[in-house]
Amino acid sequence: MITCIVVDDDVNTTKVFSDILDLVGLHVVGKGFSGSEAVCLYKQYRPDVVFIDLMMPKTDGFYAIEKIREIDSAAKIVAVTANLTLETGRRLEELKITAIIYKPFSIHEIKQALEIYKINTS
Repeated sequence: MITCIVVDDDVNTTKVFSDILDLVGLHVVGKGFSGSEAVCLYKQYRPDVVFIDLMMPKTDGFYAIEKIREIDSAAKIVAVTANLTLETGRRLEELKITAIIYKPFSIHEIKQALEIYKINTS
């Protein structure tokens, strides 16, 4: 089973997203609410996939992505964001993000991203 962590500063978003991932066959091993928590969770669980919000008030998703890349340059990281500017897109490209899922998300969009980027749930 594919393991993952979900990180978003909004508790409800984290819960809903985790519930959807459970429905599509991923095992959520950890939930966090800041970039620094994402790094700690990654070190603790070494999940197959990281789902992370970019804009968070304490430490943001970019911080977490950079730190996770230092730990494992091949980590599968999916950004979950409501707003993607040209600058944000460039930063994500530089960080070699695996995929982007836009908020508001649906189960269909999540399944599609998992299929496109070969994150196998079977």
